Amino acid sequence: MLRRMFVLSFLLLLAVSFGGLSPRPETSSTTNAAAAAAMFTNISVYGAWHCGNDFCTWASVRNMTDFNTRNRWIIDRGDGRPSVNLIVLSFVHPLRLLNKTNDAGTSLGIPIGMNQAVVDYFKTRGIRVQLSMGGITYTDAWNQALATNATQLGLNAAEAAQRLGVGFEIDYEENTNPNLPALQAFINAYRSVHPYDASGNNHAARLTIDLAAGDRWLIALTRKATADWLNTSTPVLDYANAMVPARQPNSAATATADWQEHVDGKPQFAPPILPLAPCKFTGGLYIVTGSKPAPECVNFTASLTNSTGTYVQTVAPNGAGTTSGMLGYMFWAAECPSTRRVCTTPPNSCEGGVGVGATTYGIPIPMPPLRQS
Repeated sequence: MLRRMFVLSFLLLLAVSFGGLSPRPETSSTTNAAAAAAMFTNISVYGAWHCGNDFCTWASVRNMTDFNTRNRWIIDRGDGRPSVNLIVLSFVHPLRLLNKTNDAGTSLGIPIGMNQAVVDYFKTRGIRVQLSMGGITYTDAWNQALATNATQLGLNAAEAAQRLGVGFEIDYEENTNPNLPALQAFINAYRSVHPYDASGNNHAARLTIDLAAGDRWLIALTRKATADWLNTSTPVLDYANAMVPARQPNSAATATADWQEHVDGKPQFAPPILPLAPCKFTGGLYIVTGSKPAPECVNFTASLTNSTGTYVQTVAPNGAGTTSGMLGYMFWAAECPSTRRVCTTPPNSCEGGVGVGATTYGIPIPMPPLRQS
């Protein structure tokens, strides 16, 4: 024992003498940066956009027995627990919501398939629900609605959210010249009815936005959202989703490089895009990519959900926020998002990918209050 203590003391002396250990205390900034980098934060948001069985229109009322057969994997990963803690029903048509359209496929501006029965199918299992308004197909409709009466659009969205007990997602994919003053008016109107709620208790107060996978598309929208709506000192929107890119990334490094752009910002742009706190966004991955189910749906071990997990839970802030780790993942998309892609219905349901990921990461259900910094 004495010999071991002597050897350890000698090695310690050598380390100090030759710079292996610094006798000087680290600065607080160095200490804080090291602590943030080492922090491991559990995933809070683990959700899926849901396109229904008619490619994101939700234009018919669903038979709930059939709906359960096709979507059972979402509420039961195989052991009775849900595979996700959030479902985002996609998409609401902005102009129809502004006009509170009633027609064969729409009621008070909301697709008739996005009804209380579908919402409650998820909410009674502890899964939070939001409605997504827009998508790339409805970009022109967003522009028309914002130009017509952005304030009334926000009030109508807030009313629909209250009626159904859901949150709302802004999916405004105008890349070249977004109507940001009008979008601000929409947000102001929504928040006049449902103020920001950090606790998450008021489901209708959950208001989020979709941004590009990285910072090189939807630049003007990203600049505005990061600076004014997603900052941690006076937050207006709850968080952003970094949407899926044009195709599934071919590696974890490719996926995380996009997400890192949000964390770093783009100081070289004029004007710059500010850094985004990791706790203020999720990362999007595909669960359907073609005629065959993706690993992210059916094989967690081989999936990007698995290989990017350490990054998502540990990425350190770089100019915004104080805690490490993104909020989590969003998956595109449940059931049938496209005529050209496989559906996430039996035999291609996603218990083996999304569900196993929920178990692996210990996804909390229901979703807890979200980190604010």
